[in-house]
Amino acid sequence: MTIRTPLTLATVHPDTGLRAALGQAPAEVVEEVSRSGIRGRGGAGFRTGLKWRLASEAPAPDGRRHVVCNADEGEPGTFKDRALLSVVPDLVFEGMTIAAWAIGATSGVVYLRGEYVYLREGLEDCLARRRVAGLLGNDILGTPGFDFDIDIRLGSGAYVCGEETALLESLEGRRGEPRNRFPYPVVRGLDQAPTIVNNVETFAWVPAILARGAAWFVGIGTPGSTGPKLLSVSGDVARPGVYEFPFGVTIREVLEASGGEDAHAVVAGGACGVCVPAADFTRAISYEEVSTGGAIIVLGPDRDLLDVAENFLEFFVDESCGQCTPCRLGNPVLLEGVRSLKRGECTAERLGELQQLGRTMQGASKCGLGQTSPNFFLSLVDRFGPEIIDRVPV
Repeated sequence: MTIRTPLTLATVHPDTGLRAALGQAPAEVVEEVSRSGIRGRGGAGFRTGLKWRLASEAPAPDGRRHVVCNADEGEPGTFKDRALLSVVPDLVFEGMTIAAWAIGATSGVVYLRGEYVYLREGLEDCLARRRVAGLLGNDILGTPGFDFDIDIRLGSGAYVCGEETALLESLEGRRGEPRNRFPYPVVRGLDQAPTIVNNVETFAWVPAILARGAAWFVGIGTPGSTGPKLLSVSGDVARPGVYEFPFGVTIREVLEASGGEDAHAVVAGGACGVCVPAADFTRAISYEEVSTGGAIIVLGPDRDLLDVAENFLEFFVDESCGQCTPCRLGNPVLLEGVRSLKRGECTAERLGELQQLGRTMQGASKCGLGQTSPNFFLSLVDRFGPEIIDRVPV
């Protein structure tokens, strides 16, 4: 894991954002975050300020509200959050503390991916230093009544726990399976209290927004995708690693920076993402064009794209929680369909049925796993038709 470009985050003076936040009323902090336009950096892209406002306004009969950091970075091809937790954990914790002030929370939890257990000791040391410095605990930075602390909990290796309600189920000691919606976590989340769940990178940007102002953040990126974005770049590139780019950067610019100029295709968004052909490398990485939670997997000219599809679907078959029928039964059927394509046994009629199945899964699955697992296959058939049709018997 190499950070290939200077991180804007690392230039933010420690705790400047928190001190600025404490000089404002909680509602003003929520408004500043809203004005920045920041959206969730974990993939879904929900507006952070709106999420915080909803949680702050939700009834909390016993006064409890929670801040949860989703550090269950299980998406294949994504490792930017690991870099942040390794290099700038203070910023993540500072962002969580600002969020607590904004919504009136007293407890925070970092749900850390089980495979990242080796990070835990360093994170606990960082939390201990913050408590000694008065940045966590009671009356934070001398602010009467602002009591907030953070606990670290380990996940157990389930990919589906990256979905926020499955994560909350796991935190409460149950099997990690997505909850029915409604209500949303901002109304009834951890222990039935209003809860915000944000990604590691989202929390890390919050201190910069409070320290430099929403206008600074809006001045970077595009109108619909403000601010910088961290990308985990891997695959057939000369210089894999974590890169910071402004939203709106083209795929070609990312490839030029990482040494993947000869790429045949790019997977934007990890295993649940879409396959982008070379003809579309001028498209911008943004919520409006090519959306990604942070993973860019580069596929060179010698890669068999059906091999990649098979690998991704094998992953989803293993990781499906099995709770809903479209995902539980659909992924194995798609996997067998890809294997039949590789063997040259999939007819055009069968290929059409597989496409319809994928679209049904996108609309009928209960959570993001089943809703996005067909993405790569569908985009492959749509954008790489000739390569796929060559495998279909006449």
